[in-house]
Amino acid sequence: MSAEAQVGLGNRLGRMRRSFRGWRGQRPFWGGLLTLLGGIPIMYFPYANLTLGTMTIRMATTAGAGSLIIGVLLVVLGLTMWFQPQSRVFAGVAAILLALVSLVVSNFGGFVMGFLLALIGGALGVSWMPTRLEKRSKRRAKAPDAGDHDGAPESAAAGAANGTVPVAGGATDDLSGSSPTNGTNGRHRAG
Repeated sequence: MSAEAQVGLGNRLGRMRRSFRGWRGQRPFWGGLLTLLGGIPIMYFPYANLTLGTMTIRMATTAGAGSLIIGVLLVVLGLTMWFQPQSRVFAGVAAILLALVSLVVSNFGGFVMGFLLALIGGALGVSWMPTRLEKRSKRRAKAPDAGDHDGAPESAAAGAANGTVPVAGGATDDLSGSSPTNGTNGRHRAG
């Protein structure tokens, strides 16, 4: 292998590593990985055979199908955290609940290994927040009738003191039925 080929390989590996690091930073990677790894012992142990010499010990229980379903769901939730980071809260909460159910259903949650991995992975998935790389400064558009004479918008506290609370359009809009300005004076009508 020539020196030029090694340099090219190093550059390509460096680009792949940076690309993976960027992909990993945009999603709850570690939460998804731990949830995925937590599902494996939960679905494996009920179907495993342990051989001690000539004696075979089978770990199967009556809840073997339940363990398989919980393990597969945890693997799917781990992949969901990776490929659908918008649904990370749902996937994290579901992973936590499935980890708790696995304590009862599948050999103490895969002998506590799968339970702990899925529980920590679900918690990491729920607590992960995307980072904002750039802060955009938006100018507030001046709404008509929303500001006083110097152009500053009127605060909600000042509007409440005056008896008028401005909304997005700048007009008062009290739909509670108790305001005399909308003509209902506490009476509600259907339709």
